[in-house]
Amino acid sequence: MINKVEICGVDTSKLPILSNEEKTELLQKIKEGDNEARTKFINGNLRLVLSVIRRFFSKGENADDLFQIGCVGLIKAIDNFEMEQNVQFSTYAVPMIIGEVKRYLRDNSSIRISRSIKELAYKIIVEKDKFIGEKNREPTVDELANLLNVSKEDIIMSLDAVQSPLSLQEPVNGNNVDNINVEDQISDKKNSDNYWAETITIVEAMKKLNDKEKMIINKRFFEGRTQIEVADEIGISQAQVSRLEKNAINHIKRLYK
Repeated sequence: MINKVEICGVDTSKLPILSNEEKTELLQKIKEGDNEARTKFINGNLRLVLSVIRRFFSKGENADDLFQIGCVGLIKAIDNFEMEQNVQFSTYAVPMIIGEVKRYLRDNSSIRISRSIKELAYKIIVEKDKFIGEKNREPTVDELANLLNVSKEDIIMSLDAVQSPLSLQEPVNGNNVDNINVEDQISDKKNSDNYWAETITIVEAMKKLNDKEKMIINKRFFEGRTQIEVADEIGISQAQVSRLEKNAINHIKRLYK
C-alpha cells in the first residue's frame, strides 16, 4: 500500500509540483473566484495529501479512502486559508488534512461509540484548541470540565473513547515489514524468574529518577493511569506529563543497559 502508484485513479508519480511563486499567484486568483486556478492549485498540492496520509497506512485503512478524505481536508484548507496570515499554505493545510483523516477514522471505527460521547469529545477538542490559542498552554481536565459544564469523569471517558484502537498487527517501530508487531510482544512473563529479576532492576533504576519523574512512572505504569489523569492529579499539562514520562523512560533505559 505504501508504494502504491495509482490512488483514486491518480498517478501519484506524475503529480505536479508548484513553486512558491506559482502557489502565491494561484491563491490570489482563487480568492478572485478563478475556478481553473483552484483546480490547478488542488492538483499541485495532492503530493502534500499523499505525504500526510502515509502516516495512517498502518491503521489498515484503504489508501483510496484515506486519499479522498485527505483531499477533503485540503479543499477545506484552501477555502479557509488567508494569505494575510503570513504562513506557508502547507503549514496551515497539514493540520487540517490530519484532522479530517482522524475524524474519518474515529467515526468509522469498528468499535461503536455512542453519538453523545462522540459529540462531547468533539466539543472537548474544539474547546481545548481554543484554550491553547488563548492561553498558550493545554487546559487541565478540571478547566475543560468547567468550560463545558460536565464532570471530569465524562471528559476523560469521552477522550479515551475516541482514541484509535491499536492493532495487534501494528509495527512497534515504523512501517517496515521486518519490524516486530504488537502481537509479537504479548506474552505472560509474570511468573518467570527473569520477570522478577527485571522487576528488581527496574525498581532500582527508578530510584535514580527525580521525584516528579518517579511519581509519573508509578502512576502511569504501576497504577494504570492515563496521561490526562496524571496531569490533572499533579497540576501540569498533558504535554508536560508526556515529556517527563519520555525522559524518565530514556533514563531507565540508559541505566538498564
